[in-house]
Amino acid sequence: MRPFLRYISSSSHRRSEQSPSETPIASAAEAKGKEKVIADAASSTKTAKGDDTLPLLQRPLGVREKPKAKTKSWADTKEKFIDQDKRMEERTHLAREATRGYFYDLNATRRHGGKTWIAPKVMIREDKALYFPDIQGTALAGSEDKVHTTNLLQNKVSVVALLTTRISEIQTAQFLEPTLQAFSSNPLFQFVQVNLQDNMLKSFLVSLFASGIRKKVPEPLWPTYMISSQNMEYLRQPLGIANKHVGYVYLVDPKLKIRWAACADPKSEEVSALKTCTTVLLERLSKQQDTQVESTPESAPPQETPPQSTAP
Repeated sequence: MRPFLRYISSSSHRRSEQSPSETPIASAAEAKGKEKVIADAASSTKTAKGDDTLPLLQRPLGVREKPKAKTKSWADTKEKFIDQDKRMEERTHLAREATRGYFYDLNATRRHGGKTWIAPKVMIREDKALYFPDIQGTALAGSEDKVHTTNLLQNKVSVVALLTTRISEIQTAQFLEPTLQAFSSNPLFQFVQVNLQDNMLKSFLVSLFASGIRKKVPEPLWPTYMISSQNMEYLRQPLGIANKHVGYVYLVDPKLKIRWAACADPKSEEVSALKTCTTVLLERLSKQQDTQVESTPESAPPQETPPQSTAP
């Protein structure tokens, strides 16, 4: 009879025979790995929170060349294709637009209501500020002649609101309420509204129902309310228009320079900043006009001519 052999696994003994220094090393490596996971999670959480914080406006808005009140002609279009710098600018614009989806602006309104930057608390310096571009359109007052913002904004402190949707109208109204209450009666101040509809069908409908807009807009504001179908694609980046569905507000000085800007839903500090900056510009313009009046020499009174003698 073959004897019964009992086999005992030695794996447990081998584990127990391992040097005692191996266990602390393994546990230290495991703890280090856990710490790294926790650190990565904290870092990602911090990054996500940082992404939710909107940045301040980082650059002056506007165009570098002083605008002119003229309708774009064939000569201007021809020059655009001949000029090397303008062709490169065109290529850069097309490349940027090619990366944007059709519903990009609409989807962007889900974050912060379409707000992409926060307005500065102080004005942009005059020597750093850029010009507000020329936009042409039809005044709500009913005149068939084209109106240009270049002519409209000269020699006054202007708050310009770009409107595209009903949401943008509500947003700009919230921005401007305190400023309009304070300065609407000031002759050096004006409120300019530009209803931008670069879609031809929508532009036609807005023009068709202009009488309905007149019922909503107070009559004193009709001369400074424009309906425009101008293509703004090449002005979106200079004006900081990251989302065409929200409203944009610009404070423009008498020299056509953008000194302050804001977008989308207003914050309380932005509303206060607009009023403060407008006050500063109006005070400067008023002092400048007073200085010009004082420096103008008074005209001398007309000298009386002695009566001529009628005696022979």
